This record gives sequence, C-alpha cells and structure tokens, in this order.
Amino acid sequence: MKGTQERQGGLVKYTEEELVAVARRENNEKRKYLVVNRLQGKHVPVSPQKALRLFGCLADLLLCGYTGEKLLLIGFAETATAIGAAVAEKLGALYIQTTREQMEGVEYFYFSEQHSHATEQKLVKDDLDLAVKTVDRIIFIEDEITTGNTIKNIIELLRKAYPDRLEFSAASLLNGMTAPYQKEYEENGIRLHWLLKTCHETFGERVAGFRGDGIYHGCECSVPSVIPEEYRISGCQNARRLTDGKKYGSACRRMGREALDRLSPVSGERILVIGTEEFMYPALVLACMLEEKGVQVRCHSTTRSPILVSKEEAYPLHERYELRSLYDSHRTTFLYDLSAYDRVCIVTDAGEEKKEGLYSLLHALVSCGNDRIYVIRWCQA
Repeated sequence: MKGTQERQGGLVKYTEEELVAVARRENNEKRKYLVVNRLQGKHVPVSPQKALRLFGCLADLLLCGYTGEKLLLIGFAETATAIGAAVAEKLGALYIQTTREQMEGVEYFYFSEQHSHATEQKLVKDDLDLAVKTVDRIIFIEDEITTGNTIKNIIELLRKAYPDRLEFSAASLLNGMTAPYQKEYEENGIRLHWLLKTCHETFGERVAGFRGDGIYHGCECSVPSVIPEEYRISGCQNARRLTDGKKYGSACRRMGREALDRLSPVSGERILVIGTEEFMYPALVLACMLEEKGVQVRCHSTTRSPILVSKEEAYPLHERYELRSLYDSHRTTFLYDLSAYDRVCIVTDAGEEKKEGLYSLLHALVSCGNDRIYVIRWCQA
C-alpha cells in the first residue's frame, strides 16, 4: 500500500514515497539533483525513532549474511555516518567513518566523491592497518548508491594496499545502480545490499521543473541576543578513528543519560536536536532518548550541501539558513526548515574556539522564535 510500511520475510519494507524526495543542487553541474531521504535525519527534521528504525532495517539485512565473519563497517561522511554507526552497533562490528576534517598525527587514504560539492574524503590509514589484521570483510555503508564508482575506487585502493586479505560488500538505504553497474560489482566479487531500489532516469527532469524560489537567509556571525546554556560531557569516542560499534553506541548513550540529567525534559514539550555535519549519530541517540521520555522531538543536522529551496509543496525543502561551520569558520554550511520549539539542543564534538559557527547557528534559531537553547559538547576529557 502507498505510504505504508509492509513487513515481508521478517523485514520492514519502505516505499519510495516514504523515503525519496528529489531536490536541486546549487551550482553543481556534475549532478544537478540530490536525493533527500525523508526519514534519515540529515536535511529534513524527523522523529529520531523513525530514523533509527530505518537504519536498524538495513542492519537486519546484514545480520544473517555474514555469520562467522569479522566485519569492519565504513560509513561515508557526511550523510551516512549515523547509518554506519547504527548498523555497526547492531552487528557488533568494528566501525570507522570517512571524514573531510583534518586530524593531526595520522596518515590517510585519500579519495574523491566526484558528484559532491566537497569532493575530498579521507580514511585513517593507521587504523585500517590495524583493522585488516583481524577482519575478514569490509562493508561500506551509504545512504544512497547510484554508480558505485566511489566505493569501487576505494576498494581498488585497498586491494593494492592489502592484497589477498579482504572481501568487500556495500550496503545502502537506497540503490539507484543500473544493471551494468551492478554487473561490474558482481564481476569484482563485491556483494550489494539495499532497502529500496530506485530509478534515477527522471530525477534530472523532475528537479529542472522546480523554481528554487524558497526563502534564503544569509549568514550572521555577530554576538547573538540569546546566550545558550553549555554543558561539557566527557567520554567522547571519535568515530573518525577505528572504534567498536557496540562500545561507540554505549558511549553515545552514556552521553545521552548525562545530557538528560542536565536538560530535565518534560513530557509533551517540543524539542529540536541538531547535530553538526559528520557528527550525527550522537545527536540522534540523545534525541531518541528524549522521545522515549514523552518529548515531541525532531532531529536533523547541519550540512555542507548547498541545496536550492522552493515554495512548492511537492518540494522537500522550503527555507535555507546559511551558517559558518562549528569546525572551520571559513567553511559555509547550511540548515533547512527550522521552526520554533520549546527548546533546542545542539549536540557537537566541535571545539569552543570557532565562535562564528555557533553564533551563526544561534542567529538562525533565534530568528525562528527559539530562545531556550542548549549546547552539549561531547569531549574526550
């Protein structure tokens, strides 16, 4: 049935109407459209329980397929970091995400996502060197796979670095690969898993018809009128480095319990939880814990993706806020479709020195009528 979830063979089945919306990228001739997942909790504010249930369904696809194999899961920044973490936690697998951030004192594998605005991606080679000594298979986790070229290029890189050591798979919420691309994966011994098959043939035409006449807000980095309450919570695990999926999930929940003690949520109040760029999973975990307390929660994250917005009802995003990054004050980021809540909670692992990023986010929130704002900084010490 349209717009409903069906359970077949023990797995929840999602429809295209539930998951898939198409938006226009801004000034990107490589691929003019962007698939916006309605339940992922990245661009569109979503119930965190719905997002984590979706990720859990992808994990269920993999649970029985790799019995007896030691797995390393790699989640792609930005949009698939939370998916990868959630799946790794459920599978009890090792986990690491790709990153566009720079960390000192490590060696990287570098690769590119050709269709992305921020094309450079990195994996910490030091950690891969350790992981390949114990794992049998690497599974790449994505929100969407279209050609599969990025993953294929990484696999070629890793096969050269670690010959005859590893098997490879790829799993995604959405799969838009045509038959020739899938055959190429099959011929290269790369197994594929997905929740929903999509066809991209009409996506370019669909976005060309949207006007891009939504509401655009410029960036404001002055000292805001509302000063948030800030809480530092220790025990952060950095998923840009190799971690254990279950231990990472447990650390997120410890952070969440301490944040709940500080926030003292009241059943029925409306709270928005915002993650920052690659740092999505801890925000979703806290948001879900709030939802379990009877709070009406929505969760999404800031993003590097510049997407056009439109007034049209059929279009997924209607209002855009330009921000500075909490990680790099020279980087432009965005947040979409804000509104007024009883409280807003920003969850981040960014340091406190980049004031412009936080100030720009606070200005965006205040402009929508939010005046009770909290910042949860998850720190290593």
